[in-house]
Amino acid sequence: MRVLLTNHTLAGRAGTELYIRDLAIELVRRGHQPVCYSRNLGEVADELRAAAVPVVSGLEQLGVEPGIIHGHHHRETLTAMLWFPRTPAISYCHGWAPPDESPLRFPRIFRYVAVSELNRERLIAEGGIAPEKVELIFNFFDARRFPAREPLPARPRTALAFCNYFHEQDGLPVLREACRRCGVTLQAVGLASSYGVENHPGALLARQDIVFARGRSAIEAMGVGAAVILAEPGRLGPMVTRANFDYLQRQNFAMRALTEPLTVDAVVKQLQRYDALDATEVSRTTRAQCELQPAADRIIALYETVLAEARQNPPGPSDESDRAVIRYLDEYMTRFQANLEGKLAASVQREYAALQELAALRGSASWRVTQRILANPAVKWIFGRPIKSVALASERKTVTNPVPLHRNSV
Repeated sequence: MRVLLTNHTLAGRAGTELYIRDLAIELVRRGHQPVCYSRNLGEVADELRAAAVPVVSGLEQLGVEPGIIHGHHHRETLTAMLWFPRTPAISYCHGWAPPDESPLRFPRIFRYVAVSELNRERLIAEGGIAPEKVELIFNFFDARRFPAREPLPARPRTALAFCNYFHEQDGLPVLREACRRCGVTLQAVGLASSYGVENHPGALLARQDIVFARGRSAIEAMGVGAAVILAEPGRLGPMVTRANFDYLQRQNFAMRALTEPLTVDAVVKQLQRYDALDATEVSRTTRAQCELQPAADRIIALYETVLAEARQNPPGPSDESDRAVIRYLDEYMTRFQANLEGKLAASVQREYAALQELAALRGSASWRVTQRILANPAVKWIFGRPIKSVALASERKTVTNPVPLHRNSV
């Protein structure tokens, strides 16, 4: 099968980008012909190309129509369907909150896929999708990238905040204090952390006794064999155990599972639930139930089902498709306008604050002294440049987060 996989970005290492990467490489291993499409290419796109997976930033680069579209994110999925008007599609929902994961209604989408019960609910209750058109395929990890670690120690010594959103102003101080109270050393990796992203996290996870994570990151950590506490900035879930594993998997180890505020006392309570033997059982279950191979089996079977249905009822341009595009544009432009107005209001507030700061500066004693110095005809040059330009540069630096001002604002 020639499969076109879409994503809003293939640059940084995040959930859907890595999902696309692992699935596309697995499709190549199985003899299929995946092509990945995104307008924003980068590090993950380079990884895909290195694994012999074609990547395009424009659909005109494709010389042949794909057999099926595997769509992530509504704009890219709709773009691909309009470019290839006779190609059937499936559409994924990976998240409850992100606008890019909003359900896309289009007659050529034969099936929708949710990675959790909550996302399935978003498709049905908010997207108006018929339940029989929604498949539930849980998230996965590639065991080849995350080999199992040595047995955990009886008492934990190391912990890792393994999430793109933790940083020193949000979440990490709470985790660090809780770990300190329990005699555990904490480090952090992720887009927002000072360490940055770890390109090969399997080896790093193998050195951790406890991992704070959510979603796909939690699955990877459990697959390696660490004890996992579900967490993100501001929200905390339980330590994953064999007793609660099945329920948490249905929630993708994410939003609905994170039911408590992230506080030091709450984190300490979860740290005290550490059980090396139970974590080992959780790891075995993860490797049996959350591995890439069975997930790929189900995804490929879904492709085949959709292609069979498309042969019986060939898709193509229609009045219904045209109305779906009009509805999408109307909804999307409404959201876009609201977002733009919000950004404009924030920009005006920043400009107003900068003007207030500038006005206060002009009323200060140091400003008056500077103006008297500049008025002295004997003082013309400093370091080969007019002193006036130097002073004005210094003035600009005193404004926090300066905003470009309109000419009639000065």
